[in-house]
Amino acid sequence: MNGRIVDAHHHVWDLSVRDQDWITGPELAPLRRDFLVSDLLPETEAAGVDATVVVQTVTVPEETPELLALAAGHELIAGVVGWTDLTSDGVADELTRLRELPGGAALVGIRHQVQSEPDPEWLLRDDVARGLAALESAGLVHDLVIVPGQLEAATKAAAAHPGLTFVLDHLGKPPIARGETQPWATLVRNLAALPNVVCKLSGMVVEADWSAWEVSDLRPYAEVVLDAFGPSRVMYGSDWPVCRLASTYAGVLDAARELTAGLSQGERAEVFAGTAERVYGI
Repeated sequence: MNGRIVDAHHHVWDLSVRDQDWITGPELAPLRRDFLVSDLLPETEAAGVDATVVVQTVTVPEETPELLALAAGHELIAGVVGWTDLTSDGVADELTRLRELPGGAALVGIRHQVQSEPDPEWLLRDDVARGLAALESAGLVHDLVIVPGQLEAATKAAAAHPGLTFVLDHLGKPPIARGETQPWATLVRNLAALPNVVCKLSGMVVEADWSAWEVSDLRPYAEVVLDAFGPSRVMYGSDWPVCRLASTYAGVLDAARELTAGLSQGERAEVFAGTAERVYGI
């Protein structure tokens, strides 16, 4: 496959700066080390990736300015999906402040770890709705990191904010390792029916059997989102370095290429660059 490639979803962290408290248990031990832009660069260069979007990992206000500074210092990073407290009365002012920081022009969206919220309807709270409205006013997008049980609430939230673009990370984390498609498929199709929602073709290998997955295991889920959203509302993301639990950077990209091999050249160009460039304005 030729053409421009945007990796619309990766992370970086430096454990000497901040602990990643979600890295717990022996199964996640391979992630308990620093993953810096200098570690990513050889991977992107070898894979022919032209630009990336770095995404928040922890819900602390200090991380987003750090990611913006990385974008200012590295041409590879074209966009930052950061975090700020969407429930804060001062969220609009905080978004303005972030954009005035070094690298602030790279801020393209905000993400909250909704998957960790005990309230399955967290996205429908009044204070969250105010924060989502502030994102829309600021011209930013909202990345959704949710599990299948939260897809219904996400659909209601997206319907209530038709002027805000929502980006579904990791297909909504379907149970690929169990080989189950329902009720996820129905729920994600309901979400896709809303024109202000797009989906990242990312994170699939981590939801599969880490040691034994094959592209055929991923295909039913990729086919659902490609059919439901259409290629012009699907964007590729590596989910590096989390993807390293189940694959390599190149292996994830190769899998995505195989999963999209049946698309036209123009449709593949949308998945691998055009959608991310348009949605994130990069």
